[in-house]
Amino acid sequence: MLKSIKYSMIGTAVLLLFVGCAKDDDTVKEFNKPALYWYQHIGSSISDKNLDKADAYYISLKSEHMHSPLMPTANLMLAYAHMDNEEYLLADYYLDEYNKRFGDAGNKEYIDFIKLKASFLGIKDVYKDQKLIMDSIEKAKKYQYRYPGSTYLPLVNNMLIRLHMSQYLLNENIAALYERTGKENAAKIYREKNNDSIIQMTDITPPQKGIVGEIFD
Repeated sequence: MLKSIKYSMIGTAVLLLFVGCAKDDDTVKEFNKPALYWYQHIGSSISDKNLDKADAYYISLKSEHMHSPLMPTANLMLAYAHMDNEEYLLADYYLDEYNKRFGDAGNKEYIDFIKLKASFLGIKDVYKDQKLIMDSIEKAKKYQYRYPGSTYLPLVNNMLIRLHMSQYLLNENIAALYERTGKENAAKIYREKNNDSIIQMTDITPPQKGIVGEIFD
């Protein structure tokens, strides 16, 4: 029980940090409203593309009606809205909270897939997002292990291949850069990282717009 309360407090604090970036006139100043009131305002704010206000309404719903049956749906509404807005960190926050509070055998496979998708789509620059690439690879491997019969497995496998390709090309590009600057030992280290890769250069056609691509369109 104490662990659950602690998680809820931390989660709300994290969300408040994001909402705190909103303008003052977007701040929700109402309180002590029915759960349906907050839920409807979350929906209307999402429709108006005002996700800062939707997040604030969610905090009110969670604070005043934590055990409302509307909470799971509101949670997923905001996760999808932030994904559509390419705010993958916030989407992951909502999906993580959903898994911990409402996840069960019937929906965990799907939510874990959406979390992986958010992590994958969050990769914008392979040079800046190296850790995210490595984390996404580990998430994809865990998904394969946990859900070997998942209907989402073909997409997961596709993501994993693209992630391995991105990592391989990144190591190769860094090695080439070190070679051009006369740092042969450093170049060797990055080339050796690719020795155990399931992908080889002959498997890759270098993309024009980045290898982490549009497989969900």
